[in-house]
This record gives sequence, C-alpha cells and structure tokens, in this order.
Amino acid sequence: MAAIEQAHSGAPPAAAGAAVAAEHVVKRFGELVVAVRDVSFGIDPGGFVLLTGPSGSGKSTLLNLVAGFDVPDAGRVTIDGRPVTDQPDAARFRREVLGFVFQDHHLISGLTALENVEIALLPGGGSRTARRAAARASLEEVGLGARAAHRPAQLSGGERQRVAVARALVNRPRLLLADEPTGALDTAAGLEILALFRALRDRHGMTVLLVSHEQEAAQVADTTLRLRDGRLAA
Repeated sequence: MAAIEQAHSGAPPAAAGAAVAAEHVVKRFGELVVAVRDVSFGIDPGGFVLLTGPSGSGKSTLLNLVAGFDVPDAGRVTIDGRPVTDQPDAARFRREVLGFVFQDHHLISGLTALENVEIALLPGGGSRTARRAAARASLEEVGLGARAAHRPAQLSGGERQRVAVARALVNRPRLLLADEPTGALDTAAGLEILALFRALRDRHGMTVLLVSHEQEAAQVADTTLRLRDGRLAA
C-alpha cells in the first residue's frame, strides 16, 4: 500500500497525453447481447481513469472500442478529436498513439525481455542500434534493466507484466490502455504494477485508461467510471 501512496504524490506534466471521448457508444454481439449501452464519457489529456464493474459489465468491450480493436454499432470514439475507426492507416494510428497492456503478458517465450520489447518497434523501421537502445531504456524505466537478457520463463509473473508494460511504452504513446493487468498476479505484484502505472503517468503525462476489479486501483486513478450491464452507473 505504501508503494501506491508514494506513486500517487506527483502531478502529471501538462498536455502530454491524448484527449479521449466516447459519444453514445453502443456495441452488440448478435441480436440479443448488448455489451455496451449508450455510453458517453471524456478523459482530459493526462487523465488517469479507472474503469471498473462486475464481470460481464462490458469493461473490456469498451476498452477495445477505445483502442479501435472493435467497431461500435452506434456512436463514436475519438482520440484528440479524430474518430478511432475512421483512420486511413488504423494500424499506424494505433502504433503512434496507443500502448496496450493485456491481462496475459503475451510475451514470446523464445525471445529475451529486451527482444520482446524491441519487437514493438519493428513496424516503424529505424536502425537495430536505435531500436535496442529504446527497448533497453524502456526496460530500465520499469526497473528491469538487469533482466534484459532473461527469457519469460526465467522471470516472475510481476516481471513478465513489467516487460509487457515496457513494450507498451517503447513507442512513447500518448494513451495507455490496460485490461486487468494485475488479474493474473498475486497481491504484492499487483500493487507494484498499479504503482508503476501511476508513476509512469506522473512522469510522462500520458493519458491512462485502466480496467480493473482491484479495489486498490481506485487509489492510483484520478477518476473511477463504473459499468453495470453495459451502462455507466451514476
């Protein structure tokens, strides 16, 4: 708990993050399932918002809509005023603006921690030396510089998730999205990851939208949004 309180003390740098807006967003799966029901909210640049609610309330679906992984059936999501699903090169847009951390770290078992971070830079080109330097700096930032040569099987669960965070950060995104990033971790490791998200937001001023069931997550966020049955609760 002390780690969270310490991480919560800083103020975010001004206007480094992205502005996010959801406007009357609806997402259906088939004819009977409405996962997201007329949801609207906004996040100012540099804001840290926790999205929480019961299982099946639509949290991950809404996060995927913000990321552009899914397309809303009605309404729209914008980042800095630009519709997420109306980009000439959606993959490039996501790569340049977004970082995404999943519950499962999705690391490649045959690669080292450094190589798992570096792989996120391959679509952007650049020299191998520059990619390696950026990947190493990102690992250093999450406290894993000394573990750069280790493969996932040689890392703890918390360390693997830190590698995943470093990979999401290596492109210096303005919006960091995280879907239950502590769900597979024990309590101590989960608290460390939550504190890390807050510290990174305070350091870089990126916007953060975090999906979590953890009650402690409310301590690192500026604002909490609660979903129930696909709707935002009052």
